[in-house]
Amino acid sequence: MEYKNYLIDMDGVLVRGTNIIPGANEFLDRLRQAGRNYLILTNNPIYTPADLSHRLRAIGMEVPESKIFTSAMATAQFLNRQRPKGKAFVIGESGLTSPIHYVGYIITDLEPDYVVLGETYAYNLDMITKAIRFIANGAHFIATNPDVSGPSETGIVPACGAMAALIEKTTGVSPFFVGKPNSLMMRNALNYINAHSEETVMVGDRMDTDIVAGVTSGMDTILVLTGVTQRAEISRFPYQPTHVFDSVADIIP
Repeated sequence: MEYKNYLIDMDGVLVRGTNIIPGANEFLDRLRQAGRNYLILTNNPIYTPADLSHRLRAIGMEVPESKIFTSAMATAQFLNRQRPKGKAFVIGESGLTSPIHYVGYIITDLEPDYVVLGETYAYNLDMITKAIRFIANGAHFIATNPDVSGPSETGIVPACGAMAALIEKTTGVSPFFVGKPNSLMMRNALNYINAHSEETVMVGDRMDTDIVAGVTSGMDTILVLTGVTQRAEISRFPYQPTHVFDSVADIIP
């Protein structure tokens, strides 16, 4: 395939939990050998790129932090464009607070301009209550990603979308989700690697986030069947991937 750039989802495409999907390392090697530009995208806002690079290295996959782009990074960029040097009340881990600090934002519970909801190891009811009151008093409601659940060692756990729904139900205010499938994240990722959509392909395992994000951003798409989407489900969607492969092991750049 004559794509110059590859945007690649991580969970369900390259890794599954703490296991590398067979052929994923070889796929990344082929991209490097062919001189293709690539960037790994994740809606997970908990970890910084350095954290994720370390976690991948620990299971045997070498990906430099410069090749990782998170929904938290896209959220920080969005805030900086909307209101530079603003104030935000943030619910999240270092993967979210670090990029928000980096763009010059003050993280505070004193008259914040924004409430920014990410994901955390343990949601705190007092923090959620504060967020609800700030939003009710006029703070803008931003969330990193719409995923309602995520995996853990012991089973699924509530993710950003679930907590956002609780806050929305209480305040009547809908959040603005920055992460996939919002094409804003895709545009930020393209800018991050100085790539053009017409020369880029999005590789993912979810029709409702990865593929629709690629389609609405003007990119070709590759669906792999190592994640949540089964082949029989593809035809149900009004948009279709450009290519379908069993796994990234079958992709030849």
